[in-house]
Amino acid sequence: MAREDAARRDVPMAVRWRGADGSLSESALARVVVEDVLAGMPVRDCRWYRGRRFYSGWYWSATMRRLVAYESRLELARIMLADFDAAVVGIAAQPFQLVGEDGSRVRRHVPDLLLLNDSGLVTVVDVKPARRVAEPDVAAMFAWTREVVAARGWAFEVWTGADRQVLANVTFLAGYRRRPVVNEALVPVALELAAGQATVGGLEAALTSYAPLEVARPVVLHLIWAGALHAELERPLGSGTPISMSAGVAA
Repeated sequence: MAREDAARRDVPMAVRWRGADGSLSESALARVVVEDVLAGMPVRDCRWYRGRRFYSGWYWSATMRRLVAYESRLELARIMLADFDAAVVGIAAQPFQLVGEDGSRVRRHVPDLLLLNDSGLVTVVDVKPARRVAEPDVAAMFAWTREVVAARGWAFEVWTGADRQVLANVTFLAGYRRRPVVNEALVPVALELAAGQATVGGLEAALTSYAPLEVARPVVLHLIWAGALHAELERPLGSGTPISMSAGVAA
């Protein structure tokens, strides 16, 4: 066992990823430039065919200002939560393929996501339904991946889902993630008024002195999505939802 563990640590890792032009590149894990991976394309193509068990597609990310691929609804949920997280500054789907030895076998694995935090932390994410995480083959793959990326100083996350209410609220707010859907002139007004309002409904009512509700509401919801306003999302989002100015945001 000791010999096997030592061999695993000494084997150089190969990493394969696609550039923005679709070309395939390969290098050792230690030489991978995160920014190149984030700017590139998924290393694995999303394919659609009749009878496919998973729903795949493309999600427009406000963080990346472009489309990000997903291979299942569960994966889409994790991408959306990352897009909502103000600390996440980079998102890549199917970012690269890891190829290396694990004891007596050679593994090839494409993680689902790579996330870059504003602190510089890189997190490799595998998305899997909770019922499958304990399967021996799945657990072994995740253990190997965790060890491999840790050698580069990266974090590893196995994501199985989120609180249903939080996810429902974030999914709703995602409809207001695009800045063009809001009246730009009302943004500084809303931020100024927010300092004196305790709920979503209170801020909307105050903002209707400047614009109709159908114009004011998207501004409020966009500011929650963008992180300028903090809202309690553990309960259904509504007019009574408490809000506050996020730390570091000036009115």
